[in-house]
Amino acid sequence: MRYLGIDYGSKRVGVAVSDEGGKVAFPYAILQNGKGLVGEIKTICAHEYVEKLVIGESLDYKGSPNLIMKEIRAFILELKKVIKIPILNEREFMSTQQARFFQGKKKRVDDSAAAIILQSYLDRKNNKSILESI
Repeated sequence: MRYLGIDYGSKRVGVAVSDEGGKVAFPYAILQNGKGLVGEIKTICAHEYVEKLVIGESLDYKGSPNLIMKEIRAFILELKKVIKIPILNEREFMSTQQARFFQGKKKRVDDSAAAIILQSYLDRKNNKSILESI
């Protein structure tokens, strides 16, 4: 099963895809946040045979929604109107800062942040599967 990870931002949206086995996440693209965004996501899902979307849930240090969560929720509602695959939330905390740490001075790291969010979900899902089989 292939997954698509999304790091939603008010200007840019990072996108990552998993391998076919749903084990490893890879940075895929940085999209401009605008009117065509949902259509671009739909095209990527079709092109990459994505079966589930994983969107970063932006929370603060206390676990409360950040200001951008209102926009993320509206974005999810728009996606649900157009894309008929499951959409999951993955708690994310400072994924863009983590991506900058790993990539140094690279200016645009949104797709890497999306890969961090997606990998977090995949690791949790895959580790749970391993523990359940023991």
